[in-house]
Amino acid sequence: MPLTELWNSAQQELQEKQVQQIIAFAGDGKLRDGSIASFEFRSFLALVPSKLLARYANECLTDKFDGSGLALQDVINEAGKRLGFKVEQGRYRGIQGEIGFDGLWASPDGFSIVVEVKTSDAYRIDLETVAGYRRNLVKDDRAKEESCSILLIVGRTDTGDLEAQVRGSRHAWDIRLISIDGLLRLMHLKEGLDDPKIMEKIRRVLTPQEFTKVDGIIDLVFSAAEEAKKEDPLVEEATDDEDEPRKPKFIPSNFREACAAKVQKHLGQPLVKRSFASYSSPDDSTKVICINSREYKKAKASGYWFAFHPHQRDLLSESSKSYLALGCGSPDAVLLIPGELFVTWLERFHITELEDRFYWHIRVDKDKEGFILRVRKGEKTVRLDEYLIK
Repeated sequence: MPLTELWNSAQQELQEKQVQQIIAFAGDGKLRDGSIASFEFRSFLALVPSKLLARYANECLTDKFDGSGLALQDVINEAGKRLGFKVEQGRYRGIQGEIGFDGLWASPDGFSIVVEVKTSDAYRIDLETVAGYRRNLVKDDRAKEESCSILLIVGRTDTGDLEAQVRGSRHAWDIRLISIDGLLRLMHLKEGLDDPKIMEKIRRVLTPQEFTKVDGIIDLVFSAAEEAKKEDPLVEEATDDEDEPRKPKFIPSNFREACAAKVQKHLGQPLVKRSFASYSSPDDSTKVICINSREYKKAKASGYWFAFHPHQRDLLSESSKSYLALGCGSPDAVLLIPGELFVTWLERFHITELEDRFYWHIRVDKDKEGFILRVRKGEKTVRLDEYLIK
């Protein structure tokens, strides 16, 4: 049975396995370029939550086994995908006539990163060889010279010798360095945010900056984002007055993961967390925005309030198979609305405009007849019962 099918049928059991045990279930259990085992292992990594990626990376570094370096390369490339890069897998082992990079990561803004993964810096890296990978990729029109750099991803956090080697080389400006721990922290940070502009800044941390090693920058970004997250949950509460959609601020409950799990089961499609509120299938063909609201008791109904942002509209518009999942009070009541349809309703909603951003108010009521979408006066309301996941 393919590894991805095993994950779908025995997820709990597989989560308890170590990475070398997972590889043993893939194909013939041996990672080789072009092998079924490699294809199955990479497909499996695209399904698992990020906490497992971090654990697998640590196991590759601490529990050395046959092919641990190859497995680490695949794990790191999957982390690159979670950071929003389009990743071209490199070869495990170089051969004549092929460029021997470990990964080629392309950012949405057109910048490319040639990735080299090392379990440690115990041995000096041949920087000229890695620079040759970059030159050949540019020569093959797979990257542009002015927007392509090299990223060394190293298992150890104490990389002083390697930093000195990079600074002393003629390739110093084109090469940057990060520990695997630092990269994984960036991945986890991205999953806790939802603003595309911040996500792009996170990716830029990995490109040539003032410093050779970027872990210090990551610490700064991580701390700043954690502080921002303490205030971000404060949003405005809806009222019964159609023309006055705001009340004092509150902190909404968060049962987003449970809602996403319910959507995943309903669609019969694995979903991977991409950011604070967005999920997608491993190949990004299906995209879901998952937002939730606590319940507000009214005299004859229950009410729910959601904030919907322009970047979420853009994400729904990117794919022909997209959905907005509204968690109403608990995971027991999830409305799953096709994205293509929902974006046509936006003009019916109230908008809050701030100095640097705006968002739409989504208001849902539940009465004895079911769920109804509340809109501005003069606009036609919408019954939502057909979108309720049973």
